[in-house]
Amino acid sequence: MANLISSILSFSALFSFLLFHCSNAAYNVLNFGAKPDGKTDSTQAFLKAWGAACKSGSASTISVPKGRYLVKAIAFRGPCRSRITVQIDGTIVAPSDYWALGNSEGKWILFIQVNRVSVIGGTLDASGPAFWACRRTGRNCPSGARSITFNWATNIVISGLTSINSQLSHMVINSCKNVMVKDVRLSAPRQSLNTDGIHVQGSTGVTVTRATIQTGDDCVSIGPGTRNMLMSNINCGPGHGVSIGSLGWGPREDGVQNITLTDAVFSGSDNGVRIKSWARPSNGFVNNVLFQNIIMKNVANPIIIDQNYCPSNQGCPRQSSGVKISQVTYRNIKGTSATQKAVSFDCSSSNPCKGIKLQDIKLTYMNKAASSSCKNVAGSSSRVPMPGLCF
Repeated sequence: MANLISSILSFSALFSFLLFHCSNAAYNVLNFGAKPDGKTDSTQAFLKAWGAACKSGSASTISVPKGRYLVKAIAFRGPCRSRITVQIDGTIVAPSDYWALGNSEGKWILFIQVNRVSVIGGTLDASGPAFWACRRTGRNCPSGARSITFNWATNIVISGLTSINSQLSHMVINSCKNVMVKDVRLSAPRQSLNTDGIHVQGSTGVTVTRATIQTGDDCVSIGPGTRNMLMSNINCGPGHGVSIGSLGWGPREDGVQNITLTDAVFSGSDNGVRIKSWARPSNGFVNNVLFQNIIMKNVANPIIIDQNYCPSNQGCPRQSSGVKISQVTYRNIKGTSATQKAVSFDCSSSNPCKGIKLQDIKLTYMNKAASSSCKNVAGSSSRVPMPGLCF
């Protein structure tokens, strides 16, 4: 695991240097007709700037100066000839009418099949409050859109970006390789539905560092097919914590492995570190996971594995998960729980959790040692002064 962390950080430092220092062609969106008034539709101007940069034979920068730019659903498509840096100094804002993104297939800003692209700085404002209000009333509403999505992309850097008021997830990384996300701030109110901070699936070599995430859903959610992912210096809360899952919806599903979360703070979140799978047959798996150096501040479920996820008791014929969970280490996790039961392992009856390790865990509830509960789990513990511990 140490070699994995070292190699990822070395790659990230080198790649960031190349992106910041090798650009030599400039394309300003104002020169393509964009208006920084927050009212004029600048979608086509952004697409024209992208088209020019994408065709460039040399590394290029697309600059978005200070101001507010109204942009509808947009897709930046590759492959492109050279490296592209998108330097945002202003705010990109979605239409106030949430129906304007209703036919966007769930995406507001999409990068697809691109390589060596950097998105630096700026703010994305998805104008989410009216959409959330619609969903709360139960009226006929569109499905909503994720703020920024990367599909089938390679060698990506997202740095210094702020995302606010996302309709759904702030950032999605899907089927990508070698992605660095750093110094980002993602924010939506606690009561906003499905506003995950960062969702990763089907991707390899994703690093997330120095992120502040305050949402109405998972701060980071990790889906099937995610491998070699490092998260560090994460501040989460409010939200649902850092979750691996939900996994195991389908019988054939790629596994999750080599995941590290280190040096994180959870504040007032519903969960801390969670692994969740549907109570359904599946060939999925989770292995080689490390959660370490974490502080919990009034977190409802600081450490949780839930393999009996089955909302409304529908679609779970056997009430037993096929997802195999093994080699998960929890190390140096301390702080306060908002509930008496701070550690909960509810593993599958047909595929019990194996190789679970607890080391230096100190979680309290109302100034006393919190409790734990365990079901269908095997492992070991050291320096864990908690009653009800299963090991």
